Amino acid sequence: MTQYMTPMPLYQCHKKVWALKIAGFEHEQLPKFSGATCKGSFSLGTACGQCERCKWEKQHPGPMRTLIVPAEAPFAPFEVEPGYFLKHKPEVGGYFVQYEDGYKSYSPAKAFEEGYTRLP
Repeated sequence: MTQYMTPMPLYQCHKKVWALKIAGFEHEQLPKFSGATCKGSFSLGTACGQCERCKWEKQHPGPMRTLIVPAEAPFAPFEVEPGYFLKHKPEVGGYFVQYEDGYKSYSPAKAFEEGYTRLP
């Protein structure tokens, strides 16, 4: 590791953010189909287009939904963009964070609780 002669500048956070502690996640599941389904994928263009699964995929384009379940009442579970989980890798106990400019992020509990104080 490189040693610096002069320490890097020290900063203190002073941003206001909206945040909710995460109690869990709800991941949309593919339904159980009663009949036979093809082995292709409608979204990839390799499916029959006629079976139950193909019909379901036509009605539900795009990725499966994922909801964040807040730890605090009265907040209800809410959906986040598909890329949120890949980018931020949120964990139960951490915080969903939204900045004043609308940017949505994640903060581990320890870092968030040491850096922010709840406002009235």
